[in-house]
Amino acid sequence: MTSPIDATLNALAEEFDFLGDWEERYRYVIELGRELAPITDAERTDANKVRGCASQVWLVTEPQADGTLVFRGDSDAHIVSGLIAILMRLYSGRQAADIAAFDAKAAMERLGLAEALSSQRSNGLKAMVARIQHDARARLG
Repeated sequence: MTSPIDATLNALAEEFDFLGDWEERYRYVIELGRELAPITDAERTDANKVRGCASQVWLVTEPQADGTLVFRGDSDAHIVSGLIAILMRLYSGRQAADIAAFDAKAAMERLGLAEALSSQRSNGLKAMVARIQHDARARLG
């Protein structure tokens, strides 16, 4: 059985495959970033800042009563905002155990992000994923 995160990954992979070349994919990623729900100035705190990113990145984790985690984020860089949007699609609204168990490295390779991003952006993406998975593991106790 396909998990909800895997189903979302499959849909994203199909969207990326449909777009073809990386120039189109970059435009799409930037467009996804423009659709992010904004975070407030009050949420742009040091505690919400993601370390290891060249750009400014903030990530807000909101535990829900049903055991899921909702994530919101923002960046001062358009492409990074798009990467945040991809991570929100994959992780937000999921159970902490599913988030912690998901193989993000394989997912990024499947989407082609591993080879399409600069090493600096790739490291930032890894830092964002690490933060999301850390917050999920913290909810598991």
